[in-house]
This record gives sequence, structure tokens and C-alpha cells, in this order.
Amino acid sequence: MQKIRAAVCHAFGAPLEVEEVALAAPGPGEVEVTLEAVAICHSDISYAEGAWGGTLPAVYGHEAAGRITALGAGVERLFAGDRVVVTLIRPCGHCPACASNRPTVCENPPDGRHGPLRTLEGGPLFHAMACGAFAEKVVVNASQVVPIPEAMPAESACLLSCGVITGVGAAVYAAGLRPGQDAVVIGAGGVGLNAIQGARLAGARRIVAVDMTEEKLADARAFGATDGVLAGEARPWKAAKAALGRGADAVIVTVGAIPAYETAPRYLAPGGRVVMVGMPHSGATADYEPVLFAATGQGMVGSKMGDVVIARDIPWMIDLYDQGRLKLDELVSRRWRLEEINEAIADTRAGGARRNVIVF
Repeated sequence: MQKIRAAVCHAFGAPLEVEEVALAAPGPGEVEVTLEAVAICHSDISYAEGAWGGTLPAVYGHEAAGRITALGAGVERLFAGDRVVVTLIRPCGHCPACASNRPTVCENPPDGRHGPLRTLEGGPLFHAMACGAFAEKVVVNASQVVPIPEAMPAESACLLSCGVITGVGAAVYAAGLRPGQDAVVIGAGGVGLNAIQGARLAGARRIVAVDMTEEKLADARAFGATDGVLAGEARPWKAAKAALGRGADAVIVTVGAIPAYETAPRYLAPGGRVVMVGMPHSGATADYEPVLFAATGQGMVGSKMGDVVIARDIPWMIDLYDQGRLKLDELVSRRWRLEEINEAIADTRAGGARRNVIVF
């Protein structure tokens, strides 16, 4: 095992500690990636806060890009020196979900307690989200990486690993938006801006962004929203419907706030659906009247990682980026060093950042 630096969570809610840890060599079907950049996702923050439980100590981080520096036995179509993005999507390939081309909801998730990370003393170190990317290097299954162009900036490319595919996929796949339909996107953070981009790419007629500040609504318009509504208004759904001239065909909730979930159906047109992307803390609940959904043919659907297939969708999005049709560079708010990760997390938690990125 080799020594690398990583930001380790030893206690929920406590600052991460940058320290040396041990990383195993890649085994069969695995690759080692020396990272160039890893973004701070709100899911990493929620895990580190203990929002969904978990095993400690742990290394979080799952939105990364770098270069392959070692290959395990049996790896095909990847080579040392390839630049890649690293995702948390690790399909087993044989469960019903994988067999149905839904790898984001694979029924056989890996056990992070038996991953490639250890403390320097040989103790357990949880390999969170099958990535552990708040570190200089990662060892992951080859199915989790997708090659990227040599010249693509790492801090932009890493966003394809989660925030971009989650938002774009929520609009294109989970919502199934078609040309001429209307969308409301609640939350104009990193995922929300990409849901707006996805709705634009799908041909939405109007896209209404809902957020708490005018600054966020200005961001939303820059990424393709046609209208903006302040969530703090007495009845923001009325303003959204006035902008649309009707209810929305899809309401994409990209924040984990219960009030956002409870009000989301109010924006819908008959036959519309709420797409649930943002993840509240475990135990949080929302109230609905089922009769209203039944009477109007409306629905709710969860969307994990945009329901994407990374080998298909990440190359598609890279091509859109190359054409200037998908904004990635503009999503990066600020670049930080690994030693500054707690400051980067605090800045992300404050809500103003699109995406903060650790660069190596």
C-alpha cells in the first residue's frame, strides 16, 4: 500500500482532517487515478454532518477528474495516462436494475468498509460512495470512469461526475421533457443550474427558476431560465404559473428542503410530475393529499444521478460542452487547495457558490 494525503472525517459535524492514509494497489477490474480536481457536493457535506448515518472514519468526495496511473488485471479499453472523470456509479452489471439499463439504482452497492483505504496503522477507513475522492489518489472499479479530452480543464470536467449529469439527466430522463413543454426548477445551485440546462437542451418552452435570492435567479437566467420567482413570496407558485400561463409539465426539486417538497405539486399542470432530486436528511417527512394526484393524473418520481448511463451520457455532454451548448467552466465558483477543504465546505454550505473545486 502507498501513502497518500486525504481529508478524513473522524466525527460527524467536525472539521475534516487532512492526513496521510494508506491506499491499496488496484485489484482485478480496478484502476488507480491520480486526481487533478474534486468538487464539493452538498451530498458530501450532508454525509459529513451525519445526515444519513454511516461508518467512520471515512473519506468522502465523489465528483472528481484525474489521470489513470495504474491498472488492475483484466481492465480493457483504458490505459495508463488516460484522463478520466470518476463517478460514484458502480453497476454490478447483473441485477434487475442493471439489466434494465438503470445502473444508478444498482441493487448490489459496494461495501465501503472493504474498500482500498486504510489508516496508516492498518485500521479501517470507509471508502465513501465507492470513491473516497477527497484525496490525492483513488482506486475505483473501471466501470466508474469515463475518458475525457486531454485539453479539458479538470475543474470543469470533474463536475460531469455528479452535479451536471444529475441535473441534466433529471430534466431529460426523469422528467422526460419534450419540446414545447414547461418546467419549474426549485433551487438554482449547482444541480439546479444543470437541471435548467437540461430543460433548455430538451426544448422546454419556458423554464421558471425558484430560489431565495435575486443573485441566484440571475445565475439561473444566465444558464437558460426564462423567468425567475423568489421562493420567499407568499405564493410563489402563482407567480410561476403567471409566467407560464399554466402549470408546469415538470417541477424539478433540486434542494433537500422539506418546504420545497411540500409546495412543489402546487406548480404542476394536470398530468405533470414532480421530480425529486434534492435529498433531505433521514427521517424528514413531507405531507401531501393523494386525492389531488389521483384526480389530476399527476405524479412524483425520484431521480438518482439523473438516471444516466455514464458511458453514453458523459461523452454526449462533453460534445455539447465543446460546441458551447453546455456550460461547465461557468459553474466553477472558486478553486481551493486540499488543505483549505474545510473553508471550501463552509463557503459551499453558505449557499452562494455554484461549485467549489479542490485542485491538486
